[in-house]
Amino acid sequence: MGTAAAAAAAAAAGEGARSPSPAAVSLGLGVAVVSSLVNGSTFVLQKKGIVRAKRRGTSYLTDIVWWAGTIAMAVGQIGNFLAYTAVPTVLVTPLGALGVPFGSILASYLLKEKLNILGKLGCLLSCAGSVVLIIHSPKSESVTTQAELEEKLTNPVFVGYLCIVLLMLLLLIFWIAPAHGPTNIMVYISICSLLGSFTVPSTKGIGLAAQDILHNNPSSQRALCLCLVLLAVLGCSIIVQFRYINKALECFDSSVFGAIYYVVFTTLVLLASAILFREWSNVGLVDFLGMACGFTTVSVGIVLIQVFKEFNFNLGEMNKSNMKTD
Repeated sequence: MGTAAAAAAAAAAGEGARSPSPAAVSLGLGVAVVSSLVNGSTFVLQKKGIVRAKRRGTSYLTDIVWWAGTIAMAVGQIGNFLAYTAVPTVLVTPLGALGVPFGSILASYLLKEKLNILGKLGCLLSCAGSVVLIIHSPKSESVTTQAELEEKLTNPVFVGYLCIVLLMLLLLIFWIAPAHGPTNIMVYISICSLLGSFTVPSTKGIGLAAQDILHNNPSSQRALCLCLVLLAVLGCSIIVQFRYINKALECFDSSVFGAIYYVVFTTLVLLASAILFREWSNVGLVDFLGMACGFTTVSVGIVLIQVFKEFNFNLGEMNKSNMKTD
């Protein structure tokens, strides 16, 4: 009896921490990388459209380049949705770092924003850090069924976290943003990043609920209700994010916004995912340190891209100064 119970417990544990197939992981990684590159272009294209519309004295809603950026954003979000259903959230979200150097390079051509040698080094570090994140990411899912998802969503810790996020959003949107939004970039970034606490878990949850709906399981009716609720939450979050992203792009540099937004958004999404899905429970000490180093490398790369972008120097000038010193 004891052996049978142990076997049953092991089987249940195996179902709760199911490892995705190598093909699913490879597909999810590929989609996540492509989506991050597409998302990296969205802010640049939308900013270009806003600048063009201002020159003409018209609304950016009439500019084709702005609409190209908006469509790219939609495509990137669909790609993220597919990636979240295949691989852990803690892997997909940090891979968004690849969009930052891509967006900076694109902005240097389309918006004539500066990208010096330190910016190029930052691009390299961001890509290297993303590779480290991929290598050390968790290889198993901690929530694999709709029943487990419902249990996690009603967890008092996660509900308390969402209440805190909602209070902060109300404070930012109705009191702080009208007064300080146009002059402080962190106001709009905080609003968009806090909404990530809803969008990413909702996206992951919709994928899990959809599996029960498509397979006509006995709980498919409950899964449909859960899916509709999550879709409503996701839709409202995306609409509010979209509004404040464009407000930020009207007031601030697209590359600066994209870089800071990535760091804050990723940090808050990983926090929400850690509370809800607890994917970190499957990460050992070595992999945890590896992911921390990877995220730090990405953040340093982003700082190099943005903080030193106004420094006007290149390798030729550095060689000339060294020759004068000698």
